[in-house]
Amino acid sequence: MTIVMVLGLLLKYGPMSGYEIQQTMQSAKTDKWAYVQPASIYHALRKLEKDGLVILQNLEQTGNRSKAIYSITSKGKEEFDSMLISSFKKASVVFPSALYTVLTFMDEAPRESILDALSVQQQAIQSIYDEMKEGQREKEKYSEIPQNVSLIFENMYDQCELQLKFLEELRQGLLKEMDKES
Repeated sequence: MTIVMVLGLLLKYGPMSGYEIQQTMQSAKTDKWAYVQPASIYHALRKLEKDGLVILQNLEQTGNRSKAIYSITSKGKEEFDSMLISSFKKASVVFPSALYTVLTFMDEAPRESILDALSVQQQAIQSIYDEMKEGQREKEKYSEIPQNVSLIFENMYDQCELQLKFLEELRQGLLKEMDKES
């Protein structure tokens, strides 16, 4: 997704440096849902340049530092369109396979430890949820949020809420079992 994100940002906002791409992504909290690490942006830019999908438009000097400004090429736009359409075709349901795997064997672990671990997971998901809500509020301060972006936020909230509900039901079931055993 890093390549799609980099090409998309260059297409949408025009020529940018790797740092500007990183800042744009961080301000939109895309690191929470696109899983793009800052170092991967620079790697992607080098690969995209090598493949002729972006070009080094300008090299700006600021003191001892140089800032490479990249822009998307027509070949890059064609590749972006292809990647975009291909991604729209893919099934987008992601199951929490690590959780499902350990749930299969949860009878082999101490209940108290499982409850503690579930609490940690619930707190982590709640933190993500709260960060996304704050990100949306910040974004709304500066501009109107397009409908497609609003839908992204709504879907992320729904995913978090669904997982929190699932974890709470699991936690309550464990507590009932522990009450019966004591």
